[in-house]
Amino acid sequence: MLGMHFLTSRWNQEVCLQQSQGIQFQHSPQVGSSAKDMSQDRLTNTKHTMAVIGVVEEWESLKSLLQNSSGDKCFQSTFSSPGSKQVCDLAMDWLSISLHYKDFKEDMPDEAIGEIIDGCFKSCEGGISAFLLLIQGGFYTKRERRKVEILQSHFGAEALRFLVILSVEDGKVTDTLDDTLLDLINMCDGRYCRITSSTANGGLHALVEMVNNVRSENSEAGYTEAMLEKSKRRCLEDSAMNMLKQKAQEAEEKEQVFMEKVRREEERRTKEMEDLKIRHAEERRKEAEEKRQHETDRENIQEAMMSHRSLLQLQAKPPDGDKTKKMSVVLLGLTGSGKSSALHLILNRGANLYSLISSCHDQTQPTMSCEKKELFTGGKRLVLVDTPELWDEDGVENTELVKDCLALTLPGPQVFLLVLQVGRFTQGESEMLAHVQRIFGREVAEHAIVLFVHFDSNQPRPFRINDYVARAHPTLQDLVRKCGSRFYELNVTRSQSALSYSQVRELLSGIDKLVASHGERAYMVKRFSLQELQERNNVTAEKKEGAFLLRDS
Repeated sequence: MLGMHFLTSRWNQEVCLQQSQGIQFQHSPQVGSSAKDMSQDRLTNTKHTMAVIGVVEEWESLKSLLQNSSGDKCFQSTFSSPGSKQVCDLAMDWLSISLHYKDFKEDMPDEAIGEIIDGCFKSCEGGISAFLLLIQGGFYTKRERRKVEILQSHFGAEALRFLVILSVEDGKVTDTLDDTLLDLINMCDGRYCRITSSTANGGLHALVEMVNNVRSENSEAGYTEAMLEKSKRRCLEDSAMNMLKQKAQEAEEKEQVFMEKVRREEERRTKEMEDLKIRHAEERRKEAEEKRQHETDRENIQEAMMSHRSLLQLQAKPPDGDKTKKMSVVLLGLTGSGKSSALHLILNRGANLYSLISSCHDQTQPTMSCEKKELFTGGKRLVLVDTPELWDEDGVENTELVKDCLALTLPGPQVFLLVLQVGRFTQGESEMLAHVQRIFGREVAEHAIVLFVHFDSNQPRPFRINDYVARAHPTLQDLVRKCGSRFYELNVTRSQSALSYSQVRELLSGIDKLVASHGERAYMVKRFSLQELQERNNVTAEKKEGAFLLRDS
């Protein structure tokens, strides 16, 4: 049986989940019946041809998984070997998929690998829908990187627009995706699939939808012979230009060698004269140095005495606490905005952990009190404080929660994350910044960052956060502007989990820059004294300690 984990749209995820549970899939109710009929008609009688790039072991693993799923009535698989290539035809009720493969060997030179990919492509009449890169267990090794480089060399950089990455997982599987693989996934717009021992029908639906997206984004045309010829012509032109540049560079280097020889000869003559001057100057310097030595010795003795006195004074002082730099961040927002989900994702990705849980939003309970979490990253201690709503529906603040929030970040927070859920901007959220400024002061906007949290149900397909903000309601745009136009996004979805690594890194970098811009000083709220907040912190700590003792007893 097969299953695929993929980085595509919400439509793809529902297909896999519902069909694996035996539920007949239905389109989202937001789409009109006419649009659904057009989409189904376009898929009917569709045949996707894909050129497979991978070594023999990866191809055999894929064939084995397909053959083991031969009992699945949702599709039929047929294997054939016309000539020197192998073909796997997958027939479904509404379309067919044809995978074309030629053998790769480990010790092949780059030219031989390029010829195999080129031959596999040319054997597919009318071009292909996509290139399918096979990797084993999520491991992106030097071997796979080499094949991607050869693909771009022979088919041009635009070949990545038609590349789908497929991880065949019938053995050992990596827990953390390699950074270079994440970069490639980003360049391929998130087209990354995982084949495991799960339901075949949902996985094939997902793969087909991913290839359909490739076709639709390229005017329904796949990679054709015309595109290959254009790429080769451009490669020849680039080679000729590079050759001319190389010859010009060689002539320039020869001229530089000659000029360098002349310069060295002049330097040799000059150096002989300078050496004589240096010897005389050195003798005069030594005489002057001896005269100053007595004065220097006296000054050194005085400095040593002062240093010793300072050391004794330092030893008399109480020892300082932890010298590790600390950054305190408070997450603010309405209930259900995704504060806790974002906090958990920052903790996991900041520690370079990879988890395949469905969605942080599905498993997070509403926050009832202020909670503090810590993370050591980049040589700094990051303090994250999760909060419930600090004001009620009438805008009346909960003073006790405000004190708890500030007490957990003593001497004070440095950054405020205003958390908003993508696709939801209510009247309450439009008034959020005003409530925050009334509680913490108007200057709080200078220390604020807007964080957009994206859940599975927010968006039908991947989007760019800059485009989202540009098309947003003017009130939301004004909120972002008042916060210095500082905004970031986090995908707390299963489909976009691989992309969240780079998003968390960008967010932490933005927090670090904002803290540095304020001289790493904490934001002070004048309404409460440090003594009052310290006492509040002590009371909270005693309550938690008492709760632990009761639980242990």
